[in-house]
Amino acid sequence: MRHAVRLLASPSTLGSSSGLRPAPLALLPPIPLYRRLLRAHRKSLPTEMRVLGDEYVKSEFRAHKDVENPLHIVGFLKEWQMYAQQVEGDSWSGDRLEKEKIDKMSADQQLGQLYELMQAIQKKGREDPDGET
Repeated sequence: MRHAVRLLASPSTLGSSSGLRPAPLALLPPIPLYRRLLRAHRKSLPTEMRVLGDEYVKSEFRAHKDVENPLHIVGFLKEWQMYAQQVEGDSWSGDRLEKEKIDKMSADQQLGQLYELMQAIQKKGREDPDGET
């Protein structure tokens, strides 16, 4: 009788930007992902960052509610799911945006939003230089 070797599936790191963190196995549907993001903010972020993050998540999900292009939907959900993993794992602090992601952003809307976010963070830092609430 021959013994068969069983090969089991394991997560791949091929789709991730670094070999250190595995790529997400499956995309969450929009509503569970939305809830996961708000929960991650509630558990992991300080109050000021949570308020800013919650407002941004809500506005982005509202803005993409009527998108019908499957590629845009998958890209949107994938990026938000990776963000949720970073926030839950506390690996987001001090991270820099990858040049490839910045190059893919639309100059008028997405880069404008990124600039506004940067200004809001800098303004908050000037108002509260010690990081106290």
